[in-house]
Amino acid sequence: MTVWVWWMVRSLLGCMSAMSSEYTTQSRRPQSAILHSVAPSLRGIRPRTRRLSEAVARMVAIEFLAVGLSAYIASFAYHYVGSNSLPRANQYVPAAIFIAVMVLLFSISFRHFETIQTQPRHRFLWSGIGAVGLAFSLFLSTLFLFKISEDYSRGSFIFQVLTVAIAVIATRAVAYSWLQSATAAGLLTARRVVLIGEDAVCARFADRLKATGILSVGSFQFPSGKELLLHENALKTGPSVTAIIDLCRNTHPDDVIILANQENFSKIPCLTRKLSELPINVHIVPRDSMDLFATARIAEFGNVKTFQVFSTPLSSFDLYIKRAFDVVAAIAGLILFSPLFLCAAVAIKLDSPGPIFFWQKRHGYNKQEVKVLKFRTMRTTEDGNDFQQVRKNDHRVTHVGRILRSSNIDELPQLINVLMGQMSLVGPRPHACAHNDMFEGQILPFARRHNVKPGITGWAQVNGARGETDTLEKMRQRIEYDLYYIDNWSFLFDVKIIVMTLFSRKSYLNAY
Repeated sequence: MTVWVWWMVRSLLGCMSAMSSEYTTQSRRPQSAILHSVAPSLRGIRPRTRRLSEAVARMVAIEFLAVGLSAYIASFAYHYVGSNSLPRANQYVPAAIFIAVMVLLFSISFRHFETIQTQPRHRFLWSGIGAVGLAFSLFLSTLFLFKISEDYSRGSFIFQVLTVAIAVIATRAVAYSWLQSATAAGLLTARRVVLIGEDAVCARFADRLKATGILSVGSFQFPSGKELLLHENALKTGPSVTAIIDLCRNTHPDDVIILANQENFSKIPCLTRKLSELPINVHIVPRDSMDLFATARIAEFGNVKTFQVFSTPLSSFDLYIKRAFDVVAAIAGLILFSPLFLCAAVAIKLDSPGPIFFWQKRHGYNKQEVKVLKFRTMRTTEDGNDFQQVRKNDHRVTHVGRILRSSNIDELPQLINVLMGQMSLVGPRPHACAHNDMFEGQILPFARRHNVKPGITGWAQVNGARGETDTLEKMRQRIEYDLYYIDNWSFLFDVKIIVMTLFSRKSYLNAY
């Protein structure tokens, strides 16, 4: 086993060295001819920066070393502290190397590092934990198959799992933060592109690409129809197309991006046929629909391919995770807060006549009406079109109701709505139907907040965007928080919001 592991390590290190050498070679390509070969229509060539691929290769190597060292240090610490002895080097050193190799292989196989500059931090960290889990599962299977599991300490194995997981999370968190900062500062370049289109459009598009580490090395006006027609009929190349090709051959960009408007679409086939002579990727971006296609992806729909411009906010797996957490937490909350429920019910009955609970129609998932349960905090039970938002020092609020509202206790009965599947613990707060109808035509896209289940608490609430929305600006701010939550959802984000709901002062602002 030791010889096999050592052979794998040598092969992997050789591949990584070759990758790094290739990246270095690419970054040192000659550029002295650039200024002499470009046409007058070329606009500003920026100096080369360090390639992102080279930085990622080093990050992979650092993570490999961190996993191997943490695995061995964990076994060393467990044996030394637990039994005042040292682990056998011929057993635990190959094991540490094997674990490091497996984490590396799974990370590369599932392409954890390919889109590191665009994927969210939490997804990058969770994928690392997944790679650790798969690596240790395979390691445990290997111990069993080679019949050496009896000689391997179970305590050491568990301690290695925890230590390696922490090492991967820490390494990736630091690497991700550094990578984002370096990319934003322009110190790293993921890809180098040439843009073809109008000056102002190319400038805006270049700034947009810079945020993800993609560098524009030059841009050109779209060749005229007369020039393209000349090339098509007489097989001659006009000056504009020649300038584009010369720049690409001298600067070796990775991609050419054509920013086409509606008038230029008929000319694109002729231009792309000429660009096909270059060993680069050619992309077409509809200029008038740039924002729409920014989040689009090509999807297979039956036997055709489509541009999928929008998708459901949460995947099926995300929905299962969120629902499982909701059910477990709701049951635990109902049991834990049952004495508080009883005290609140008695206080409401003693304070004012009327029911203990209050059902109100509100818009839920997919804008379907749901009846939300709350402790009654007012002398009136308004619903439907008669609804009026509670104001500060509102005379309709009872004495007990004011305490319940300021402490958010009045929302706790909605744990029952969560169990019924009508709500989630975290999500955009459900508005009364009349309140929604009031603002829906004034704020776009207002109804997108209904693409997930409403929550007992939400990102807007913990940031103080709650209470009376008597102005359009207040509601717009709340919607911005809701849409940010939908676009950036993660399980850890939900946990963060729950913690902030309990302990952040902002979550209790404007609760009257």
